[in-house]
Amino acid sequence: MSKRTRIFLGILLAYAIGVGLLMYRQLQDIDPRYRESAEENLVETAQLMATLLEGSSRDGTLQVEALGPVFQALYARRFKADIYGFEKTRVELRMTVVDRGGTVVFDSTNRSLGADHSLWRDIRRALQGEYGARTTPDVEGDASSSVMYVAAPIRVGGAIVGAVSVGKPVQSFGQFVQAARRKTLLVGTTSVVAVLLLVVILSVWLVRPFGVVADYVRYVKAQRSFSLPRLTRRALKAIGAAYDEMRDALAGRNYVADYVQTLTHEVKSPLSAIRGAAELLQEPMPDADRARFVANIVRETQRIQELVDRMMELTALESRRTLDAPVAVPLRALLQELVASVQPAAAARGLQVVLEDGDDATVQGDAFLLQRAVSNLVDNALDFSPAGGTVTLALHRKGRQAELTVRDHGPGIPDYAGDKVFEKFYSLARPQSRKKSTGLGLPFVKEIAELHEGRVTLANAPGGGALATLSLPLGDGGA
Repeated sequence: MSKRTRIFLGILLAYAIGVGLLMYRQLQDIDPRYRESAEENLVETAQLMATLLEGSSRDGTLQVEALGPVFQALYARRFKADIYGFEKTRVELRMTVVDRGGTVVFDSTNRSLGADHSLWRDIRRALQGEYGARTTPDVEGDASSSVMYVAAPIRVGGAIVGAVSVGKPVQSFGQFVQAARRKTLLVGTTSVVAVLLLVVILSVWLVRPFGVVADYVRYVKAQRSFSLPRLTRRALKAIGAAYDEMRDALAGRNYVADYVQTLTHEVKSPLSAIRGAAELLQEPMPDADRARFVANIVRETQRIQELVDRMMELTALESRRTLDAPVAVPLRALLQELVASVQPAAAARGLQVVLEDGDDATVQGDAFLLQRAVSNLVDNALDFSPAGGTVTLALHRKGRQAELTVRDHGPGIPDYAGDKVFEKFYSLARPQSRKKSTGLGLPFVKEIAELHEGRVTLANAPGGGALATLSLPLGDGGA
């Protein structure tokens, strides 16, 4: 996993945990906040009704006869109130009045008239002159039927002669709670998407500074004496170079510039040869020389054509993110078919291609692309094999991976080229012809491997020669 990927996942994970905890806290906090607001309104309503009853009960006897018609008319009343997008059409407020013994003398819903409510928490505390509140479900065990109650004492002549309890169903403000939760989730999701895009940019910007710090530390360690001006200049220079590099990386300039520069370099040589031959053909010369220069032009034109074709294939492959329609590909059958197809060309060069006995394996992928990848590795091995040499193919299963290996017995990979063989346009001279290839074959194989969630390596084999290994994840079932 690259540094950029690790930074990206690290920042994203930290943000996801933070947002998750924050959203969890916010979602849990919404309902209590609405309940607090509702309770505050119930407190004022209870105090209002208690004051009204105190005014009509001056002799100490609770006068509740007038409440019945009022609440009947109130419940029958219909209206339309648009409250932040929610329409309210009727009153859901409840009221209960009890005497000093806790017996219900009035109930706006007519459900508990004459019942003993002295043990209800809100009534009991109100009759003691304290603040009382409770939440009780209308249906046992059904939290959605809960009703919030707040009670206030009724005082006449300084003595508590009863209590009034007002209630409001939780469902009446539950719709506001659900709407608030939906909005919170929407904001959180939008935030995650926005930060995801930001992290992609930040991961690009942060990778290079880590490398700059490491380079600067190595530079400081290499200094024999301490010089603050020199170290400061070096630090400023490194920071400036890193800034330019990151800016170009974000704009994609480096990739395009490198591509154009290397392609121009590769095309310049055959174009010069074609131009030189064309100029010479304008002069009188023997037929044999003329034929030789014409053949030169044809050969260099084919070289440019091959370079352009390979580059177009590689560019098309790089633009793909996933396989369109992966199928089960039996690898041993693929290798057997490939060996049979390259055997005549190899024999014409005095070489032999052999497939070792071993495992069989099936992977999910594109059979054509996999065949092209192995074919490139075999062609590369044939180019570097000495006369009379053998190119050996093998297939082994290691855990959940299938490993295809291609080995030659040529000169191997020079130390200076070990980390460059998969770079675009990089090529080593062939031992026999001393000519280079397009340098796009191995990058093409690398792209195919990554498209199949695998990897390819090229290293010197024990005993001489080079060993290319294409590792691919086994398909479902591990066949």
